[in-house]
Amino acid sequence: MLDPRRLALLAEVIDRGSLSAAAAALDYTPSAVSQQIKRLELESGMPLLVRHTRGVTPTEAGELLAAHARRAQRRQRAAEAELDQIRGLRRGTLAVGTYPTAAGALLPPAIRLFRERHPDVRLSVHSAQFDRLSVMLEEGRFGLSLLWDYEWRRVDESLFTLTHLLDDPTVLIVSSAHRLARRDETDMRELADEEWIVRGYDHPVGEVLDRSCRAAGFTPHIAFEANDYQEAQAMVGVGLGVALVPRTALTVMHPDVRVLSLGHSAPTRRVLAARRRHGLAAPGDTAMLEVLRDVAGRLGPEYSSAP
Repeated sequence: MLDPRRLALLAEVIDRGSLSAAAAALDYTPSAVSQQIKRLELESGMPLLVRHTRGVTPTEAGELLAAHARRAQRRQRAAEAELDQIRGLRRGTLAVGTYPTAAGALLPPAIRLFRERHPDVRLSVHSAQFDRLSVMLEEGRFGLSLLWDYEWRRVDESLFTLTHLLDDPTVLIVSSAHRLARRDETDMRELADEEWIVRGYDHPVGEVLDRSCRAAGFTPHIAFEANDYQEAQAMVGVGLGVALVPRTALTVMHPDVRVLSLGHSAPTRRVLAARRRHGLAAPGDTAMLEVLRDVAGRLGPEYSSAP
């Protein structure tokens, strides 16, 4: 197999017209250049240069190999230039994972800010439930994803490098006609006699409700299992029951719903940016992480941003 470094050296000798000129340009000794060319001639099985007292001229085989070497050098320079563009975020693509509530609350301002800073990078977003996001992140379908966790089920840090963006509190939503509608805050212990609307017990907020009620000393009575948070808001709005929701799920508010803080009587979830633990972070992932941290820091007082 022909050594590409010797091919490049051959092209340099032919372009400069002599072994000594190529040696001076590359900071080699003339004897070292001569040895490398002789080894290349042995590899190719034919003479590549005709040596004269004032320099060299290529044989037909030598000119052929030099032409290939020049093309390879041009392709390498083009690749390096394109890589520099990607590194500098002047081109390229970025895929980001997210879960639905973050896609409605945190990600839209992050996308706007990222596009302002890096308009030439093409951005795609993949929204999925937690388990699917974790698998896609492990498989390298994207290098950065928004995830969440609660204190009783933390994201596995042996798999991912995590950045804590903010705390997303659990809040209570009630109808505008509810007895608590004029309040700003309540406690789970005041809610023992309420009818509850929940996203189904197989949904994480169902576990949040169960844990919060048990900690307050009662078992919740479920009036309705909703398919999504908008449906839950609609049922709360007509007075069918009350509901626990993450604050980020209330980007779009139903007009007949009121929000109450639960203080420390209901758990808060962490909103996280996750990257695969092994390997270098791509420039786009690093830039998006910086944007997400900036956006998280700008959110209102109802959220607690990570330091």
